[in-house]
Amino acid sequence: MDFTANYAMFLTEEHTLLRQTVRQFAETEVAPNIRAWDRSGAEVGDGPEARPHLRPLLQRMGELGLLGVCLPRKYGGAGLDYLALAVVCEELERVDSFLRVIISVHTGLTSLALFQWGNEAQKQRYLVPQAQGTEIAGYCLTEPDSGTDAAAMRTTARRVGGQYLLNGEKIWISLADLADNFLVFAKTDPTQGVRGISAFIVERGWAGVSSHPIHGKLGMRAGNTGAVVFQDVAVPVANRLGEEGEGFKLAMAALDNGRYTVAAGATGLIQASLEASLRYAQARSTFGKPIAEHQLVKRMLSHMLRKLDTSRLLVYRAGWMKNRGERNTRETTLAKWHATEASFEVANDALQIHGAYGYSDEYPVERFLRNARAALIYEGTRELQELLQADFALGSRVYPQLRKELPAYNREEWG
Repeated sequence: MDFTANYAMFLTEEHTLLRQTVRQFAETEVAPNIRAWDRSGAEVGDGPEARPHLRPLLQRMGELGLLGVCLPRKYGGAGLDYLALAVVCEELERVDSFLRVIISVHTGLTSLALFQWGNEAQKQRYLVPQAQGTEIAGYCLTEPDSGTDAAAMRTTARRVGGQYLLNGEKIWISLADLADNFLVFAKTDPTQGVRGISAFIVERGWAGVSSHPIHGKLGMRAGNTGAVVFQDVAVPVANRLGEEGEGFKLAMAALDNGRYTVAAGATGLIQASLEASLRYAQARSTFGKPIAEHQLVKRMLSHMLRKLDTSRLLVYRAGWMKNRGERNTRETTLAKWHATEASFEVANDALQIHGAYGYSDEYPVERFLRNARAALIYEGTRELQELLQADFALGSRVYPQLRKELPAYNREEWG
């Protein structure tokens, strides 16, 4: 069964060709090595020295146009739409979540924020090389004492003449040890709460910027996660993204894009878990017949298929709205909540279908389960998504007014 068929109302032949390209890359250049990379992450920890595969992979993804897939060609991108971004995330996470995380952070959270909020000079200096993949970007919002409660951040940026002095620490930063540039959020006026937060583009090479890896992760072991520290970093005013005090709105707008990529990736993980379960259930026999013929196994398989379709439809609806330039915070939040919960449940059932073998990394389902757990936390916890949906239903949450919206897709202008 082709689990990506029957979406003609959303996808074009161009999307199908893109899916084939990404799948071939992931299956030929990542899949044969992923178990070894995952094991290495458990044994020797994190950091670029323990991840020699990452830089070549980033370069290859840049060459394929994946790092700027949904950005206009004039800014170094591939000129495709936001649905293409979902297709890329699906296919990458179908092999391993760490690949999709790269797209989520580099493209979804950071490059699209530059595209939405940056001035032309910032786009030429930072967005073009990021879209081309010659420079890698990271997103620095979470801190040791503030995650969902972003207003509690302690990082500060104090203006002194034509620059800001940046001080603070960010944690759980994907690509922390590999990114060339960081989108950093800091308080420029601590007395104003969320209205006192601003955003800055910070280069790794500047004095006072350092990073170190996080060791002992449950999942995402093939990727890089760490902390980034800023000590009296001099940031030019020209590197402030948006106006002073717009940082919180900017961060939330970026999370609309990041959550969209997470939801799309979770859909790919659901498909991977279903495919693995079908193969095993048809090959494994108990009580004289394949376990695929046992009713309770069939029940799990049918629920996997239901969750795959509902997740993909929610993601594609959000992508369709993005293409039209419509606000999609509610729809993206719902897609992220549903797809990430579904991916964890499906991965858990996939392990159950595999029985004792599922508990071993001889089969990929135990890795799927470990990776799926993280998505219920990052870029907005499961509980936050539930509260947001309730607030939208009650009418107590409205879309904040933004000075700049994410541009609608324009094929003629972007191609």
